[in-house]
Amino acid sequence: MADTNYDAQQIQVLEGLEGVRKRPGMYVGSTGSRGLHHLVFEVVDNSVDEALAGFCHQIDVVIHKENSVTVTDDGRGIPVDVVPKVGKPGVEVVMTMLHAGGKFGGGGYKISGGLHGVGVSVVNALSEWLEVEVHRDGKRYTQRFERGQRASPLREAGKATRTGTTVTFQPDSEIFVELEYDVKIVAERLDELAYLNSGLVLTLLDERTGEKQEFAHKGGLVELVRAQNKKGALGDPISVHRVRDGVEVDAAIQYNTGYLEHVFTYVNTINTTEGGTHLVGFRSALTRSINDYARRQGLLKNGDLTLQGEDVREGLTAVLSLKLPEPQFEGQTKTKLGNPEVKGLVESVVGEELAEYFETHPGDGKKIVAKVIQAARAREAARQARDLVRRKNALDISTLPGKLADCAEKDPTKCEIFVVEGESAGGSAKAGRDRQFQAILPIQGKILNVEKARQDKMLGHEEIRALITALGTGIDKEFNIDKRRYDRVILMADADVDGAHIRTLLLTFLYRYMPELIERGKVYIAQPPLYLIKAGKKHHYAYSDGERDEVTADLAKHNTAYEVQRYKGLAEMNPAQLWETTMNPAQRTLLQVELDRSDGNGAEVDELFKTLMGDEVEPRRQFIQKYAKEVRNLDI
Repeated sequence: MADTNYDAQQIQVLEGLEGVRKRPGMYVGSTGSRGLHHLVFEVVDNSVDEALAGFCHQIDVVIHKENSVTVTDDGRGIPVDVVPKVGKPGVEVVMTMLHAGGKFGGGGYKISGGLHGVGVSVVNALSEWLEVEVHRDGKRYTQRFERGQRASPLREAGKATRTGTTVTFQPDSEIFVELEYDVKIVAERLDELAYLNSGLVLTLLDERTGEKQEFAHKGGLVELVRAQNKKGALGDPISVHRVRDGVEVDAAIQYNTGYLEHVFTYVNTINTTEGGTHLVGFRSALTRSINDYARRQGLLKNGDLTLQGEDVREGLTAVLSLKLPEPQFEGQTKTKLGNPEVKGLVESVVGEELAEYFETHPGDGKKIVAKVIQAARAREAARQARDLVRRKNALDISTLPGKLADCAEKDPTKCEIFVVEGESAGGSAKAGRDRQFQAILPIQGKILNVEKARQDKMLGHEEIRALITALGTGIDKEFNIDKRRYDRVILMADADVDGAHIRTLLLTFLYRYMPELIERGKVYIAQPPLYLIKAGKKHHYAYSDGERDEVTADLAKHNTAYEVQRYKGLAEMNPAQLWETTMNPAQRTLLQVELDRSDGNGAEVDELFKTLMGDEVEPRRQFIQKYAKEVRNLDI
């Protein structure tokens, strides 16, 4: 019970960086892997700000064996002279005070990603210890901090032959539940920064493995777009570069023969994964410019389709990078831009550049418009297919698929549905289930690969329509998780190559059209046993080769005769066995499907689906060659 005597004694005043340690998630997103890596990115971003100011050309990052990190740049070096207002050296002020730095109108930086001014001080607050070394004015200075507090005064430590700053920090185990750095996550961010800053060289050394990587991309954003569209590109990338009203707008735009949109936006090298006003302006310019060009060229007749935003974004790969003096980010993690004036500015700049490009490259312009018109017609066909499905549902006495064996429970939070490979296995599952809360939907054969098909074709596929109707949530923009009919969607397929393919096709559909089901942890994969081991009247189930060997070794040790049966498919199990091993909540094992968004926006997951399930064969072949050695047990 709360103290009824609420007075000034109950009011806490958190001084210095105490507030950061009290609520770390407010500043770095989480105390898990995301927050841990955010520390590195905050320090690196400070060095990138020196590059944006024209003073830094190389940034070196080292992950040490004990998971401390060092970031070194060749910029000007943090100021070491005393800040008059507080009577402390500049480097100490930057490291120990929130909202302190050269980014608040003091003339130190015109453009900066770290404008909130809490970056490196937050890193200091959340580190067990942090040491900074500054090279400037021919001298070398060092200072140490522990959990955000000064542990030693700033000391002059000899002569310097260069300029720059080195920061080394050890994340605090009292704060973070995850302390192991993933070199891949760090490498991806450094590679991204190299594309966004074409004159910058970044290196990454992982002392735990000895691996060293270098990132430098002279081609900048155009090179990044080319890397995304390795094959199937429609023309060369459209390059945009203009400075207007003190804002630098850079973009690279290229279409491909696929159906997916890949647009990445940045502000002062910060990845704005939630978009913002710059993205709104970019999309408006794209839609208006393509519509205008199509009409001028007579490619859209009067009364014909109007090209909408989703049409012009089909098969689009683009990178938009802004550098502006006063960005207004929503939240310290800077994932969304809020500057209202930026929308019109970006819309104007991108619109002018696109109009000029289409006039000087009519061949590429007509290819793009033809693809967009095709997308618009497919969208209209998909709308008509959805309307037809709705009308049928409204008229039918029972709108649920005939093959669905529904459960008796009406509360969705207590229900689950098994999507089962094959009619035979579906029959066993129907007979073995608990009818009160378990529904069964058999899927015949391999469903359509939606990565290679537009929505109108997908909606015409009988098995997918049955799945959409059974789940009840709708798809894509009409998806509503509150309308779900089941709280768990469990994919149950044979433990062989065909079964794995069917699971992958189902996951591709769910990821592309019902991603929130995965994000909310509603999708699972059933784990049926691989072996039945009979020993007299007793029987054992084994879910792996290793488990089989353990059971048989134990039986052999006791001279017990046994027989091993390898299940080739779910249909080989009778209803009782399927319930006992795979469907009974008290005994079964389920694998929850999760989305790895450690890269911030899920681009890596998106790229994986595109590689494995898309039209291009070569990226898939390269992926298989790269990871084939890691496949230990391939059942063919």
